Amino acid sequence: MAEALLSAQQLTKKFGGLAAVDAVSIDLWRNHIHAVIGPNGAGKSTLTNLLSGDLPPTSGSVRMGATDVTGWAPERISRQGLGRSYQKTNIFLPFTVLENVRLAAQSRRPHAARWLTRADTLANIQARAEEALEMTGLQARKHSIAGTISHGEQRQLEIAMALATSPQVLLLDEPLAGMGVAEAERMVALLLNIKKGHGILLIEHDMDAVFTLADQLTVMVNGQIIASGTPAQVRADAGVQAAYLGEEHG
Repeated sequence: MAEALLSAQQLTKKFGGLAAVDAVSIDLWRNHIHAVIGPNGAGKSTLTNLLSGDLPPTSGSVRMGATDVTGWAPERISRQGLGRSYQKTNIFLPFTVLENVRLAAQSRRPHAARWLTRADTLANIQARAEEALEMTGLQARKHSIAGTISHGEQRQLEIAMALATSPQVLLLDEPLAGMGVAEAERMVALLLNIKKGHGILLIEHDMDAVFTLADQLTVMVNGQIIASGTPAQVRADAGVQAAYLGEEHG
């Protein structure tokens, strides 16, 4: 059987006496979107921070393929093949769209801190940036200043920057947050497009998008998993309906 791109086992994070994430196990597979849903305070973003290395776990383990990355710094985990987006857009607003993506691609060079090297002379970096823009539908906006494009396009740009680092795993924290209907539809189409070749963890409150996108669905409440399975299995779970989804998704 193929190996999971990312596997977390019994992952726990305690803040004092509070377990924000309590013995959570989750696997991410290539060509699959694994959505994690739950009410505010369920531990979803904390889980993402544990997987990315932004927070060290109290106990449990994280592996990427055969490599144990538990406790590694975020930069080191990222170089192992992990990209992520954040709840709040994290881009360089004064730079062009292309410059943002090219900087992300350049971060994968062995000596990325050598800023005196002109990025646009490095053909492989330019090609990777152009490919990421193509995948995210931003080619026509590549010379626009990032601070002037729409909110939805800025969210697309953040994903393009993650893709430019050539990740195997993507952690996406509420990529549809704050979007109108048209922008949300474009983002759903984008996520379906980039699923190929990647394992994606999706944190999202838009239930219509979740049920459209997810191959696997996990529900968290109070730091614990209360259900996990296919979207149809989770949707039919009476405990999930009572705790989170409500009658409209019953």
